[in-house]
Amino acid sequence: MKTTIRQYSAGVLIAAALSLTPLAFCQEAVSQTTTTTSSDGTVTEFSPTGNTVVLRSETSSEPIRYTYSKSTTVVDQSGAPVDVSIIKTGIPVQVFYDRDGDQMVARKIVVHTTATAPVQPEVIAQPPVIEKKTVTTTTTQGQ
Repeated sequence: MKTTIRQYSAGVLIAAALSLTPLAFCQEAVSQTTTTTSSDGTVTEFSPTGNTVVLRSETSSEPIRYTYSKSTTVVDQSGAPVDVSIIKTGIPVQVFYDRDGDQMVARKIVVHTTATAPVQPEVIAQPPVIEKKTVTTTTTQGQ
């Protein structure tokens, strides 16, 4: 009796495997390509509550609006993560984005800091140097 049940179970498993095999070969390969593009520009508008950043770039005559989310990475030029609050109007940035219909969704924002002149140490005021010149003229009279 045990042998019959085992043979029957094995037969059912083999039949199930063979019946599903054509389905595996009939599957259609679906590939989806996502293209991430980048854009450089200067922030003209930034809305932390509306999750938008607007850039003015040299390559576009119109400002470009990007949306961002909590999954958007914000980094500085060296790649170190920074808080999104560092983004302000007038700051140069590079935005890596994907198109989602008519929207451009920022995936990564690189904040470029402008180079500033190094802070000079305070110079202690020195009293002005006064040069005193004396001219001595010696005349000799002939005898």
